[in-house]
Amino acid sequence: MAPRANWKGFLRLSLVTCPVALYPATSDTEKVSFNQINRKTGHRIKYAKVDADTGEEVASEDIVKGYKVDTDTYIEVTKDELDDIALESTHTIEIDEFVPKTDIDNRYLIRPYYLVPDGKVGHDAFAVIRETIRSMNKVAIGRVVLTNREHIIALEPLDKGLMGTLLRYPYEVRGEKEYFDGIQDVKVTKDMLDLARHIVEKKSGSFEPERFEDHYEAALIDLINKKRSGVSLTAKAAPKTAGNVINLMDALKRSLAGERQSAAPAAKAKGKKPRKAAAGQREMLLPISGSGKRAARGESRQEPKKAEKPVRSSARSKKAG
Repeated sequence: MAPRANWKGFLRLSLVTCPVALYPATSDTEKVSFNQINRKTGHRIKYAKVDADTGEEVASEDIVKGYKVDTDTYIEVTKDELDDIALESTHTIEIDEFVPKTDIDNRYLIRPYYLVPDGKVGHDAFAVIRETIRSMNKVAIGRVVLTNREHIIALEPLDKGLMGTLLRYPYEVRGEKEYFDGIQDVKVTKDMLDLARHIVEKKSGSFEPERFEDHYEAALIDLINKKRSGVSLTAKAAPKTAGNVINLMDALKRSLAGERQSAAPAAKAKGKKPRKAAAGQREMLLPISGSGKRAARGESRQEPKKAEKPVRSSARSKKAG
């Protein structure tokens, strides 16, 4: 199924305009998610919108937005009133300025999107805007309305398209001084820095996101597959702690020695193909046998069977619950 655009409208640079669509560049749908269920019946829990005072359920058409100004006092704002103040950026991303990418503080970054031409027309205008941004080696700053709120968006070329990153407003970013004022001024010796640099050099490499493994996600899938197949689970012992570090210099030396020992096996393994993701990670969770109260407790009417080998599946069929 083709991805669904979060927003459609126009991208404009002065008099150059083209229809575009905005798609989310990231997704959480492949992660394991849970439903809340009744322990006694195994039935899913649902929530109803009720009046806080009367306790009666309220129909969707009777629910409006309200801004709280005092205890139990709200200013009602209707959808029509919100539509009346809608900005031009509801339908158009207007490029206001170009700035160096290094000028954008990482704290202002929210999430990335892909911006592409919408339909068969406007590809020429889109290419002109994209290549203009690329040739300037800068980031284009514009505005876009998503979920009824206007956002600042930074646009930069990415392959044949544009990547747009939503930015926070200044009032959304907290200053660091109130958090950092309590940090003590410590003089770090050259010997400590040298040892720390050696450790960093041993751990240095290139950024390869495909090597990252979501260990918790893999553990969740393994847990659910074991419960599905009737495997009894035992609680793990609490991990042992290394204790408090008394001598920082000694800790650095021990760390460096440990890195050198681990580097030896790694050197032998060099040249081999990268290790695949952890077993079970991003694998389909087959339906849990049984239903109702038995399913909620992970029980089965029959003797536990050996779990079938999981197969890769789409994000929707992979969700638990």
